[in-house]
This record gives sequence, C-alpha cells and structure tokens, in this order.
Amino acid sequence: MGKLRVMKITLFALLISVTTSLQAATPEQAAHAINSLGLDLHRQMPKEGNLCLSPYSVQSALAMTYLGASGATQEEMARVLHFPADKQAMGESFASLKLALEAAERESARVVAEAKNSGGPSEALTLRVANQLFGQKGYDFRPPFLAAVKQDFGAPMQFMNFREDPSGAMREINGWVARQTKDRIRDLIPADGLTKDTQLVLVNALYFKAAWSSEFVQTATSPEPFHVNGGKPDVNVPTMHKAAHMPYYNGRGFQAITLPYVSRHLHFLLIVPDSVSGIASVEAKLTPQLLLDCAQAKSQEVSLHLPKFKIAPPTLPLGEILQKLGMTTAFDEPRGSADFDAMAPKRPNNYLHISKVFHKTFIELDEKGTEAAAATAVIMAKRAMAPVERSKPIELKADRPFLFAIQHAESGSCLFLGRVSDPR
Repeated sequence: MGKLRVMKITLFALLISVTTSLQAATPEQAAHAINSLGLDLHRQMPKEGNLCLSPYSVQSALAMTYLGASGATQEEMARVLHFPADKQAMGESFASLKLALEAAERESARVVAEAKNSGGPSEALTLRVANQLFGQKGYDFRPPFLAAVKQDFGAPMQFMNFREDPSGAMREINGWVARQTKDRIRDLIPADGLTKDTQLVLVNALYFKAAWSSEFVQTATSPEPFHVNGGKPDVNVPTMHKAAHMPYYNGRGFQAITLPYVSRHLHFLLIVPDSVSGIASVEAKLTPQLLLDCAQAKSQEVSLHLPKFKIAPPTLPLGEILQKLGMTTAFDEPRGSADFDAMAPKRPNNYLHISKVFHKTFIELDEKGTEAAAATAVIMAKRAMAPVERSKPIELKADRPFLFAIQHAESGSCLFLGRVSDPR
C-alpha cells in the first residue's frame, strides 16, 4: 500500500512539472526561427517565377532532427536554423506554437457555430499538422531522443525495413504524406530518394484550408491586367475586388495588407511593391521583424484588387541550399564530421548524417478562401567509413509580382511564404 501511494505522488509531480514547463513556453522563439530560415531559403531560390515554401514545415522537420544533434553539428544547426542553444527551450516553443494553432482551429469552429443564423462563414478552419518518424527496425536510436520528439512534436516512431525494401518504404511514407494532406502533396520522396543505407526519415506534413472571415463577392471578380514577371501588362487574369477596412502597412517601397480567415488568429499577408519591377528589392529587405510589423498593422479603408492563383511546384531538394547557408557537418561534409550522437550512438564505422531534405507545397486562393499544403522529409543515412492614417480609401492593386504569406497573427509565424509572378 505504501509503495502504491508513493508511485501515485511521483506521477502527479511529474505531470505538474511537464504542464508548468509548457505553460511557460511561448511561440515567439519558434516563430522567429521559422521566419528567419524561411527568408534565408526564399533568397536562395530563383529570382523569377512563382515560388511557395512552408517555413513552418521545413523548420518542424529540421527541429526534430536538431534534437538529435550533438557537438559541432548541434552548434552549426543552431546557427543556420536560428535556434537557441537550449534544445529544451526550442522544443517547448515549437510545442507552444502547435498548441496555439490548434486553439485557432477550435476558435474557428466556435465562430462558425455562432454565425449559423447570421449568414457568416459556414466552414471552420481545417489545420492539420502531423509529424512522424520512420526508422530502420533494429537500429540503436536513443530513447531520450525518441521521447523528446514525441513530447514536443507529437511524432511517434514507425519502424520500417529500408535495408531490404527502400522502394516499399518510399511508397509507404509518400502514402502517409498524401493522407495527411488530403492528396494535395503526392510523391514527396522521389523514386531514388531512399536507399538501403537509410536509417531514419523525419517527416512533417501540413494541411490548411480556411474560408475568409468575409468572402469576396464572386460577381465582383473580373479580368484585369497583370505585369507578368514585372514586364508589360499584356495579360488579363481573374482578379477579385473588395473594399473594406483591413490592417494596412505602408513600408519603404511596398504596401501590405492582411486578410483574416474565419478564426482571425490566422490571416493572409499580401505585400505589393510600389514599383512594377520592384519585387527583388522588397525581398532583399524583408526581415522577421518586418513580417511581424505587417501582421500587427492598424486598420485602414482599402480598395483591394487581388488575383486568384494556384501554385503546385515539384518536389524541392533543400540539401544543397542548407549546406550553402552553412549547415555542412550535418550532411557529413567533410566526411566523418556529422555528429548525431544524441539521436543514435556515433561509432567509427556506423554513424548518422543527413543525406537529403525534400520539400513540396501546394496553395490555391479564390473568393471563398485558401487551401494549402506542404510536406518536408529529412533523410538520415549511415556511413560505414572511418570518420499612416488616410481620409479616403487606399487603392491597392496586386497587378505585378507580389509576395504572400499565411501567418499566425499573434506570433507572425509564416506557415507559408511565397511569390506570385504569374497568377495564370
């Protein structure tokens, strides 16, 4: 009887400790890291054409990987990913952001229920964030790493047999991603993406669908000129129109507005350069603080013209870009330098390193709202070698290449970030 009483008290104390820790954490640290890396990656992409990234998805997958890093690799990843040296603080901040996003989804359901009789939004926000580890059966993963990833990211381990059937494992992982994203992200990992040396795949899948808080009137949509790639306005594209009060930010060389979704904790950020050919200069000056300032702008009367668009780029390999940003030892460059000892024991003839990082996105925007999806996979392999206020409405026409983001309003965290140079 005495032993049972002690066990109950110990468990209760443990639960109190975990709850207090998560309550103390805030999303801001994770949001800063997400937006910082998102802008770093954005600047490494082609300067023309449409572009879509999910900074949240990329950082979630890499943050799980970071929990397994040690030594110089940990320090290097922290620098490139804009993470604090304290792994626990970083993990708890990501967990706090995930809780905030889940609260936004619940809030949207409440708003829709209350609006049933008043003609308001009829569809609640759908926001699905799923993390999963797919590991080689029998490999010596460290239990504290698996526990930390599950606690902070809700990522369970599913054991696979990469050694004997990498193609079958690829199909199974891609199937999981497709299910999590309602088939918007298919074939994330290409046919040659996994090998018999693959030991672990860390995956984040993100699905987002939200109605505008106030929909665009479909009859107000009409063809309007657009300066494709900053050139002459020689094409007409279906362009939505709305005149309303909305948060408005007048920056140096650009204007920005935010359009709230049904929960109002998430919104669409639109950034339009003042110059038809000014997209590059705006991209160069964007910072996490500027993104946050745009998210927290004051309301103005705006007459908005916004093209409908859909972007579904192919799978994007991020490995070379991350190495260019300075994350080299994680990819075992130079050979023998990768240190993921906190993930699995590093031995002279058997140790883990990142071999590939794959990322894929989808986004579609129209009068009713936005649907978007993303997935990121980090592939770990082993080595077997030695080691201003205005009195009249402001007219804002997105008739030239523009930037966009889907943001968590309070933290400014970008779930998606991209560029539209041609909305056709």
